[in-house]
Amino acid sequence: MIVVAAVIEEDDRFLLTRRQPGVHLAGMWEFPGGKIDPAETHAAALEREMREELDTGVTVAELVFHATHEYPDRTIALYFYRCTLVGTPRPLLGQEMRWVPRNELASLGFPPADEALITLLLESAAR
Repeated sequence: MIVVAAVIEEDDRFLLTRRQPGVHLAGMWEFPGGKIDPAETHAAALEREMREELDTGVTVAELVFHATHEYPDRTIALYFYRCTLVGTPRPLLGQEMRWVPRNELASLGFPPADEALITLLLESAAR
């Protein structure tokens, strides 16, 4: 399964959403995004997911990080892209959304596939 996620940073804070009850990894925080549809590019998938989930557009920039993670029931190839918002996000699916300061990222519960990205983001702030 291929998944894309938007790393959106404004004023040293990151836009995060919380996985809803009843889905894989429910209750964990994540960078917004989702699965790629057949024949869809990474950028097109991110633009679609952001419209569907947060009612906003995004400009997709460079790849920040890529990880492959094996869960007991699935393997995910996850691509994180730096993105800029085009509009104001608002959750459309009832999910929790918030802007989280960089220094608070480590205190939230993220899926295991995101852990290396969180480390990277924290290390880049220390430089």
